[in-house]
This record gives sequence, structure tokens and C-alpha cells, in this order.
Amino acid sequence: MLVVEYLYIAATAVLVLSGLTMVGMAIKAYLQTTRRAMIHVSLGFGLIAAAAIATAISAFVTDFEGVRSLLLVNNGLSSLGFILVVYSLIIYD
Repeated sequence: MLVVEYLYIAATAVLVLSGLTMVGMAIKAYLQTTRRAMIHVSLGFGLIAAAAIATAISAFVTDFEGVRSLLLVNNGLSSLGFILVVYSLIIYD
């Protein structure tokens, strides 16, 4: 395994852990406040974390072949996640 692959795994792990931390915090906030916006925040960060996990697993399974497809899936899921986070800011009252 190359050094860059270890760095990729480390960066992905940090992204996933921070994303899942945000999911947990948003769920906790929802349980305390029952604000719908917190559901959208948790779904958004969940999608962002899922995009990172799916891309990393797919990259290693396919030996980094089909990079365009990997990037498309990653960017698509991440974009949907960020849209949900932004939507939660819009509907927050």
C-alpha cells in the first residue's frame, strides 16, 4: 500500500467521524427541541459521511479504476447532503 493510500484512509476516517459526530449531535438536539431542521442536519451529514465511506470502499475494491464514476457518486451524495444542511438553515425558526 502506498503512503498516499494511507493518507486517504486517514482523511476519510476523520471526515466520517466528524460527520457522524454531527449526526449524533443533531439527533440529540432534535430529541431536546423537536425542531425538524435537526432531522435535515442529521440526514445531510449522514449522506456526506456515507459518500466518503462508499467512495473509499469502492476505490479500494476497484483498485482505483473508474475514477470518474467514483467522483460522480461522491460529489452527488455529498451535494445532496449539503443541500439538506442548507435546507435545515432555511427552515430553522
